[in-house]
Amino acid sequence: MTREDMPLSGLRLGVFGKGGAGKSTATVLLADALDERGYSVLVLDADSTNVGLARALGMSRDPDPLLDLFGGMVFSGGLVTCPVDDPTPLQGGVVSIRGVPDRYVGRRNGLRLMVAGKMGALGPGAGCDGPIAKIARDLVVEDLGPKHVVLVDFKAGFEDSARGALTSLDWALVVVDPTAAAVQMAIHLSDMVDKIRAGVPPATQHLLERGDLVELAIRLFREARVRGVVAALNRVADPSTEAYLRVALADGKVPVSGSFGTDRAIEEQWLRGRRVRSEVLAGQAAALVGRLESVVGESHPTSVTVP
Repeated sequence: MTREDMPLSGLRLGVFGKGGAGKSTATVLLADALDERGYSVLVLDADSTNVGLARALGMSRDPDPLLDLFGGMVFSGGLVTCPVDDPTPLQGGVVSIRGVPDRYVGRRNGLRLMVAGKMGALGPGAGCDGPIAKIARDLVVEDLGPKHVVLVDFKAGFEDSARGALTSLDWALVVVDPTAAAVQMAIHLSDMVDKIRAGVPPATQHLLERGDLVELAIRLFREARVRGVVAALNRVADPSTEAYLRVALADGKVPVSGSFGTDRAIEEQWLRGRRVRSEVLAGQAAALVGRLESVVGESHPTSVTVP
């Protein structure tokens, strides 16, 4: 098998979007489409506040948070620190899917789900959710198979991007609903990736007393492998809205790789805690996967053998 056959194999795709854009719905639809295409899919839920992704994926239970596996938050006396305050890699962050206890992994056929952590269960004064972002940045799961894809569902907004989560991704997919705020976030995300690829260093003034941490933070950004940002339009109700969004994103140099329409059944499924699916949107998700494969193939035209 060659990379040309399954060009997304081995990649980490981050899903971003402003609040209410439909980021988690897009993650579910994309995960199902990748599964149908023949990829082995691991979804990493890195949204520290939103809940319900396991049921939306059709799984019977919520996995335990990886925050427990890695020793808890530093703010509660644990081991996992914020990547902004402490850019050092997550201790023990490279794991084998075969060695992770079952309670930390949700499964449905070829799909797997891991949850970085949720703030709601930690109680008052637990601190910020930076440690959850560090797990999202640094977790490496081995033995997923040669055709695996990792989808990282980040929390709404821009914060995790600024914490360095982009550095461990191959591509960022930003979900854009018909709002000016969503368009602007996509443009900001693309600008940040451009700066990372151009070698612009991260902010390190708060680390100046620790020269070793400054050097590490700069190195992590310099070695970032993120290749670019693509957009997926969501809740596009008519052709004129889609045309406007495409032009606005093109002006901001953000390519559009797909578009989702509307399906009221999705809202009911989220409300009732049921599996999220739609025949119409499933076809659009499959088209999005095909376009992503083309984008990745065009960026790496040379055939690479996948073991």
